[in-house]
Formats: sequence, C-alpha cells, structure tokens
Amino acid sequence: MTFSIRKIIQEYKAPNHRLSCSSSLWKNGLTELKRRSGDYRESGAFLLGTVDHHRRRIARFVFYDDLDPNCLDSGIVVFDGSGYGPLWELCRKEGLSVVADIHTHPGVALQSGTDKENPMVATKGHIAIIIPSFANRIIAPDELGIYEYLGAYQWNVYSGSKAKEFFYIGTWG
Repeated sequence: MTFSIRKIIQEYKAPNHRLSCSSSLWKNGLTELKRRSGDYRESGAFLLGTVDHHRRRIARFVFYDDLDPNCLDSGIVVFDGSGYGPLWELCRKEGLSVVADIHTHPGVALQSGTDKENPMVATKGHIAIIIPSFANRIIAPDELGIYEYLGAYQWNVYSGSKAKEFFYIGTWG
C-alpha cells in the first residue's frame, strides 16, 4: 500500500516531468561535482536510476573519475571507453539503468560542439545535463542545459521553463 501512496503523491507533485531526483541526492551530487571540479575544470557523472514508461528517476550519481581516474586531467571531460565496463557491471549488480549523464561547464549551461558530437551514451533518448559555473552552488532546474539525444548528432534542447517542466527536483511523500 505504501508504494501506491508514494506513486500517487509523485503523480500529483510532478505529473509531467520526465526526469526526477530527490532534493537531498541532487544537493549531495552537485556538492561532489563542485568538489571534483575545484572551480577550474569540468567534472561529471552518470546518473543511475529507474525508468517507468517515459519517466526516469535518479537513484545515484556515479562520478566519471571513479570509473576513469584520468578523465578530468585535461580540464574537460575526456572519458576513456574502458570505464564503461565497470559502469555496466554496476548497473547489472544494482538493477539500475543509466538514466542521464551530467557534467559541469565554466560558464552557462550550453552544449559545446564536442558535447554534441560525443554523447556519453549514444542511444536515442539519452539525456545529457549541463551544470553552469562548475556547480559552485545548488542549481535549480531552469538554470540547467538539458539535452535529449535524437541520434545522428541531433538533440532536443530543454532550457529555462522547458527544463523546469522536464526535470523535477524535490521530495516524494
């Protein structure tokens, strides 16, 4: 019964959101991204969670440099393909999926040409989130750059009010 009540509350609070994250997980994840960026380089993570129809719920952050210790060394994220094996193993072990990826930028949350041409997961429907200002504060959804991969290096863009409609950060019942 508890599960049903939680689902009803979730539907009431975030009826049209395609991605959601608890406030505490979001705060902790951004704090760690900030720490890893040191206010001078990009940092990032895969967001693992569950998918229910077209809705994705984030359950944990898996930081890029935990999978590939050298991926932040150049100042931008350069993730070695060998890091995907441990990521997929973790997903299998925990029964989770990669629901999105997230990384910081020094300024605004705009997708670079490199980001557009190198999706972290090159599967149609994958979500990429960009955090402005090296995550130097807690960022609200309308400040994010949210990009949905369409394939063939094409992306849907959700920013400003569209990002708020796409991504819910809050508590569940």
